[in-house]
Amino acid sequence: MKVGEAPEVRSGYGVGDAAVGVTTGLVGLAAAEVTAAILGNRVGPIDAVAEFVRDLTPGPVVEWAIGLLGTSDKVIVTAAVVVGAVGIAALGGGRRTGPVVFTLLGLFGVIAALTRPAAEDISLVPYLVGAGSWLLCHALLSRRSRALSPEQSAGQEGSRAGTDRRHFLYLLGGVAVASVVGLAGAQWLRARSAVEAARDALNLGASRGVVPDGADLGVPGLGPWQVPNDGFYRIDTAFSVPTVDPDRWQLRIHGMVDREITLSFADLLARERTEAWVTLCCVSNPVGGDLIGNAWWSGVRIAPLLAEAGVHPDADAVLQTSVDGWNCATPIEVLTDDRDALLAVAMNGDPLPIEHGFPVRAVVPGLYGYVSATKWVVDFEVGRFENFSPYWVQRGWAMLGPVKTQSRIDVPRPGTVTAGDLRVAGVAWAQHTGIDKVEVRLDEGNWATCELGRVPSVDTWVQWTTTVDCAPGKHLLTVRATDRTGTTQTEEVVGTVPDGATGWDEVFVTAQ
Repeated sequence: MKVGEAPEVRSGYGVGDAAVGVTTGLVGLAAAEVTAAILGNRVGPIDAVAEFVRDLTPGPVVEWAIGLLGTSDKVIVTAAVVVGAVGIAALGGGRRTGPVVFTLLGLFGVIAALTRPAAEDISLVPYLVGAGSWLLCHALLSRRSRALSPEQSAGQEGSRAGTDRRHFLYLLGGVAVASVVGLAGAQWLRARSAVEAARDALNLGASRGVVPDGADLGVPGLGPWQVPNDGFYRIDTAFSVPTVDPDRWQLRIHGMVDREITLSFADLLARERTEAWVTLCCVSNPVGGDLIGNAWWSGVRIAPLLAEAGVHPDADAVLQTSVDGWNCATPIEVLTDDRDALLAVAMNGDPLPIEHGFPVRAVVPGLYGYVSATKWVVDFEVGRFENFSPYWVQRGWAMLGPVKTQSRIDVPRPGTVTAGDLRVAGVAWAQHTGIDKVEVRLDEGNWATCELGRVPSVDTWVQWTTTVDCAPGKHLLTVRATDRTGTTQTEEVVGTVPDGATGWDEVFVTAQ
């Protein structure tokens, strides 16, 4: 540059622009989430986008994610949405790109909100607040960033320019931290605290259930026959767990019925109560998996409610719908036969945990949860399978989902064991059919019949145990079960899609 010439102003996208974009993105997300929490929206913008992405994801991909991530899938997907939004926001730090990027992000959020169940005009308010915060914050920060750029600050004293830039970076960091705190506070502000208080205040008078003598074999390493609430598996599609005020809860029974019925929570509690041991199992449970649990459920049988509504003779299914829009179709016959198909209000003696469907969920013995066990249930539409398009059926799962006979080895775990007499134990299940026999095999030897625990009904799993003579060396333990129809579970290995996994559970051990 020649003496007397003005300094050359360089153009381009730099680290400072990215920092402005990230900070702006966090500010808008925090503003939108806090607004949603204050308004009591069912889901905030982050969860709405996560649900939208979930709904667009093909069934096999969802199944793969559940198998890979287990119960952490929602946390990871939600975190990915935040990281993705902030990453896109980083591209919007520039003066020209900012308005375009943040407007497009806002529109995407609005589309996600409008496609959520029970979307209302108020559902859009957080997105408008967030978009407004994005544009305002971007305008202020990008103007300040340009004023402090090396080109614009040329001619200033070096120390002064450096100090101003450091102060601006401190400002960006402070705003970003405040936004993260706002995001965390939004989760705290959600209606969950009020619903938890209402749940804690309930006295349902439900018993806690007494484990039958001989049901729990007490083998070290074998889990309890009755699974406690905080250890019960949870698989559902809710990124933001629905929080339903029991005083506002209603169940509508309609469709192919003689008379439509609407029940309040008080109406339900006033009806005759049924309590029963029922084992629930997820269709995503792989061979040897732990997406299964047994609990003491208290609630109202569904059969009398459907009888009161007057089901039409040609109806063959009930479309159950959750407050968050998830749905499944359940055969009429399993809701009206002698099994304890319940609208459950208590689990192991306590009001349902919020994550497990408080205040009311469906529990249907003998069917996988994806076709029966609707949490936060609010609607029963009586009709025909041919007219329903349930959530998981759209994604490649079968319309009908009877639980398959299965068994699992829990003891020993894979690894090193002591040679000699080896205790082997686990669980087997064939809900609403019952287990007749469990057998274990060491390597390619003969099948040994196991001791079975006592069970109160065919609707629960059963613990089993035996002892095998394990010589030093490497060995393979295999288990299989036979149900009360005389059918032995198949050796054929099949994945969970479309209607549940099959195969024999195996454990490799080294005896020393």
